[in-house]
Amino acid sequence: MRRARNFRRGVAILPSLFTTGNLFLGFWAIGKTLDGDYALAAPLIGFAVILDMLDGRIARLTGTQSAFGAELDSLADTVSFGVAPALLAYGWALHSVPRAGWPAAFLFLVCGVLRLARFNVQKNVVDSRFFVGLPIPAAAAQLAAVVLFAPEAPSQRWVAVLALALVVTLALLMVGTFRYHSFKGVDLRRRRRSISVLGIAIVFLLVALDPKVFLLVVTVLYTLSGPALYLLGLARRRGAEPEPAVATEEPQAAP
Repeated sequence: MRRARNFRRGVAILPSLFTTGNLFLGFWAIGKTLDGDYALAAPLIGFAVILDMLDGRIARLTGTQSAFGAELDSLADTVSFGVAPALLAYGWALHSVPRAGWPAAFLFLVCGVLRLARFNVQKNVVDSRFFVGLPIPAAAAQLAAVVLFAPEAPSQRWVAVLALALVVTLALLMVGTFRYHSFKGVDLRRRRRSISVLGIAIVFLLVALDPKVFLLVVTVLYTLSGPALYLLGLARRRGAEPEPAVATEEPQAAP
């Protein structure tokens, strides 16, 4: 009985260990950014995203979700997906446009914190299949993927301006109302069909062939999926609108 109780306690702390690992990787990424090692800082943020995805799933699978874990997760996300990518973007490119660069980096951080606060307030009242606004881990992963693809600081000013536009766009998408798939409906305990296993194998193959390109494409597609879903829904609603009835003049009765 005592052994079973100790096992349950060990399982209960497991999600918090993943969250702490997420926080550690975010702090490490900040240190590497300050050292100018953007090629290492970017993947560290990516690994933090993976741990962030795992801690929530492990908590749901083991039934160990708690208010403490949720608060710890939000605080860790603020560092790993707010402070770390904002500093990475500034150190990598935004410092080339100082008048707009640091406000853009701060805007990313502020919008990320607002996104986390809104998620904590709305998580029990919105459809769990979707996120409202771009999730902050996805925004951080998008910046990390861009830096990982081209880790050398851009020497041309127009590239830095494009990076600034990307940072501002991601910030606005986080506080926007576009819906993004959460993929929380994926049941890891359910038996997989052979076609699903084949799809997973193809994903691993693509990652092995060129991980930088694959991660960049995946993050771009997810970032664009919110506006794309909105436009698709708008087109469907317009297509479903009934045509207005045309008034016809009733024939007059013969005298």
